[in-house]
Amino acid sequence: MSQSTQTMPDTSINDPFERGDVAQEENNMAPPQLLRMWQTILRWKWVIGGIIIASVIVGLVVTLLITPRYTARARIEISRQQQDITKVGGLNSDTAGRDAEFYQTQYSLLEARSLAERVARDLKLGGNAAFFEGHGVKNNGASVFATRNAVAPTVAERAQREQAAIGMLLANVTIAPIRGSSLIDIKYTSGNPAIAAQVANSWTQQFIQASMDRRFSSTADARAFLQQRLADLGARLEQSERDVVGYAETKNIVALSRSEADGKTRTERTLVSSDLEALNDALVKATADRINAESRAGQGGGRSSAEAISNPATATLRAKRAEVASEYAKILVQFEPGYPAARAIEQQLSVLDRSLAAEEGRVNSIRTTEFREALQREQQIKARVDSLKKQLGIQQRDGIQYNIYQREADTNRQLYDGLLQRFKEIGVAGVGANNIAIVDLAKVPGSPSTPNLPLNLAIALVLGMALAAAATFALDQVDEGLREPGQVNRALQLPLLGSVPDIEEGDAYTLLNDAKSHLSEAYLSIRSNLAFSTDHGIPRAFMVTSTRPAEGKTTTSLSLATMLGRTGKNVLLIDADMRSPSLHQTLGLGNKFGLSNFLAGENDWKIMLAQTTTKGLTLLSAGPTPPSAAELLSSDRMLMLVRQLLEHFDHVVIDSPPILGLADAPLLSRAVEGCVFVVEAEGVAVRGIKSALDRLHSVHAHVYGVVLTKLKQRQSGYGYGYGYGYGYGSGMDAKS
Repeated sequence: MSQSTQTMPDTSINDPFERGDVAQEENNMAPPQLLRMWQTILRWKWVIGGIIIASVIVGLVVTLLITPRYTARARIEISRQQQDITKVGGLNSDTAGRDAEFYQTQYSLLEARSLAERVARDLKLGGNAAFFEGHGVKNNGASVFATRNAVAPTVAERAQREQAAIGMLLANVTIAPIRGSSLIDIKYTSGNPAIAAQVANSWTQQFIQASMDRRFSSTADARAFLQQRLADLGARLEQSERDVVGYAETKNIVALSRSEADGKTRTERTLVSSDLEALNDALVKATADRINAESRAGQGGGRSSAEAISNPATATLRAKRAEVASEYAKILVQFEPGYPAARAIEQQLSVLDRSLAAEEGRVNSIRTTEFREALQREQQIKARVDSLKKQLGIQQRDGIQYNIYQREADTNRQLYDGLLQRFKEIGVAGVGANNIAIVDLAKVPGSPSTPNLPLNLAIALVLGMALAAAATFALDQVDEGLREPGQVNRALQLPLLGSVPDIEEGDAYTLLNDAKSHLSEAYLSIRSNLAFSTDHGIPRAFMVTSTRPAEGKTTTSLSLATMLGRTGKNVLLIDADMRSPSLHQTLGLGNKFGLSNFLAGENDWKIMLAQTTTKGLTLLSAGPTPPSAAELLSSDRMLMLVRQLLEHFDHVVIDSPPILGLADAPLLSRAVEGCVFVVEAEGVAVRGIKSALDRLHSVHAHVYGVVLTKLKQRQSGYGYGYGYGYGYGSGMDAKS
């Protein structure tokens, strides 16, 4: 079976005679269809003529019987203006106040019953007989609207008349926005031209007054609300500041310096931290002094010590001893040591040595005393530092609660200051600039607006021709393409997954990225319906195909993959149309490597993936165009690829080539759970669609349903044999 499907596309593509036969068949189908239409018209010509003539006669009679009515028009301009009284962000985002919503609100206010009540009271229409006569309510003795009766109406009658006038106002006023501008026409139609002009002018004036009244009311409510909130926040601010001061006094937290940043008060230095810093510096100095004294004390005594050398007394004694020693040496040169003079000098040297030793001992004693004093001073300062450390630790733990009180006070102060500023702004704001301006006042119309005999006859003629055409075409049904969604299930016995409108402006990819576009909404509905097509939700692997090119299958594949990616799924989109790939161009990606490389023998499919800018969407492009796509798809590598991809992706969506004339789609159906079939509205004939579906059913492919694309686009019929001549090419426009 795979061998037969493999040879089918080669024959249809390469045989020019077969393509010519198909083209000839399509060309030969148009004349019989036009001939049948002409025969139908001839067969029902009397019915057609009778319907048109009857419609014109009815239009003429109705026009002559209609009472002339006059329409007065007033024009106003409504500027886009936000009324943000408190300037405090609400729950809605900034996008909640878009122009469309704003002007739609204004249109609804212009049609409000409350505005009609203001107009009725302003013009006293409840007692105006001319107003009721202008709307066909005649004044007679039995009418409750009689105003010429000598008897004054009761309260109930006046209320009834006023309600009737309000109903007539609402029924005859027309709010006509001028497209593409902020101008609005207010039209009022009445049998009395003067009344029509009065009502139109009063309608604009009362609308402006109602807008000002609403602004006054909203300002007053805001002022009262802010005043109450200021009183509450003032009390809370006072209490929170008292809590901060009281807690600081209780815990002996004395702040020496504070700073404010972003409305937050921060205590940078306290008395304890300052004392600790000063004592820590003193401790460092005392430690250095102690080390220095200890070093001097550890050097030992002797004449070579630094203190002994630098001491003035020892220096004097050393100099004296040097002199005496010099004299003693001179005497010993001449005399013996026992000589009296030599002995006297020797005794003098002994005395000097004892004095020098005593002085050096005194110096050593001073060094020891200095070391003990430095050590004692260091220990005292260290004990004080340890005490302050403990006190600072306690204070830091207390500072947690202190900071809580301080933050509460800061928060209350910010709220109070902000609301106070808003309250001041409201107090001086006043009414402000009015965003509604009268452009044109209504003038008394000089000619009736209805009935318009030429226009009514033209409308009657057009309606008669339309009725005649509908009646004629209803008599002769031909086998054409699907025209509307209701035909899908009846003609194909398949469920309808959804329908997609025709794109009149812009391109599909741009509209798809706009979540609010009709195209995006349509494919979102299709994705939801596809989730109900199986017992496990959206199929993990499915392909999208169609009967012939340009039916929208590529757009559908990209759209469904995009919708799945938006829901947080990891989706892989495969461009399996290796004969005419286009997805890489649509997404702005390359096509150097792709599906054809893997099917040809490359095993590392990860290097072929390309990440798109769409959330959760990855593309596996078609790759270089192979000599025979069907031959590559005939192997089991496509099944192996899909199995491997499903281990890494939540869903795999395959953009398949069209069915008729090609074997690619039936071969691809083996690797997926099922397929989504795309049909162009008023496109391929039903028999052509059934032929394509039969090819899928012949390979036991499961079809989840049909997506009807390009709705409301009028096209001519096509014949049998779509897909023949579908060759190599590219471009989204050509195949989507």
